[in-house]
Amino acid sequence: MSIIEEIASVHLGKAGDGSIVKPYVTPDVVDPSLLVAVPRILNRTQYNIDESRLPFVGQDVWNCYEFSTLMDNGYPLSGLLKIVYSSDSKSIVESKSLKLYLNSFNMTSAYSSSIQMIETTVASHLSKLLETPVQVKFHRQSGGNKYFTEPLSHYFWFVDEIVDYTNLKFNSYNEDPALLKVVDANPASDTRYHTSSLRSNCRVTNQPDWGDVYVYIKGEKAITPDSFLQYIVSMRKENHFHEEICECIYKRLYDLLSPDELFVTCLYTRRGGIDINPIRASSEQVLKEEAHILYNHEVVCNKTMRQ
Repeated sequence: MSIIEEIASVHLGKAGDGSIVKPYVTPDVVDPSLLVAVPRILNRTQYNIDESRLPFVGQDVWNCYEFSTLMDNGYPLSGLLKIVYSSDSKSIVESKSLKLYLNSFNMTSAYSSSIQMIETTVASHLSKLLETPVQVKFHRQSGGNKYFTEPLSHYFWFVDEIVDYTNLKFNSYNEDPALLKVVDANPASDTRYHTSSLRSNCRVTNQPDWGDVYVYIKGEKAITPDSFLQYIVSMRKENHFHEEICECIYKRLYDLLSPDELFVTCLYTRRGGIDINPIRASSEQVLKEEAHILYNHEVVCNKTMRQ
């Protein structure tokens, strides 16, 4: 055995503990059986969210940046697949299963005769899995798509800049609603906060998930910016799906403030080529006013610098 072969046998295809890593094999045909649904109720009961009377409306937005399939001549057709479905669905799609499913398009040309066939096929498979209408749009990497840059940021105070966090104590890293401090606000006033300090962890793999949080509150009560920042940091060791983190933040604020209007969105960075962006609001009007660009499946939206 040559020195190169000897080094390769030790370092390639091995996990940190020395065990052999099983190589991933891309399926040659589209396989919807790879998709896994996760009931939302598994986490909602923890926060007393009644599925028969949800305290919010919302959308879950998935941007899949690595979608690719083959054209009839074997050339790869690549782009972004944007997937949107309502937060009132009974289940979410598990993110790794979605990635495996989308990868099953990689080596087939069966759906390349029209982009609409790709969109219809993915929408059909996901709609059947989740038992809810799913909107899907394929965006080519070049062409006439309309792009937006940070549609929310210029409306929201960036808490990390307006709070002197160097003088605060951060020692709670499990979700702690007791950190939130309420103050009186004028009835007509509103509060808008944004922070990039969100970290939570995958419920299945415990891998870290990074994101930006945007919160809009209108009512007679508000949250102090320093306590809001401390609360978001307390998510750092929580193990939940992205959607669950967003609903947890929403429900804590909803119960604490009884606001006239409330909006929460968590824009997570991409992992495995997919970013997930749950959006929750107190009404359809608030949802449309605050985030209509985000959940419009017809457009690609660049939301944060990290995305």
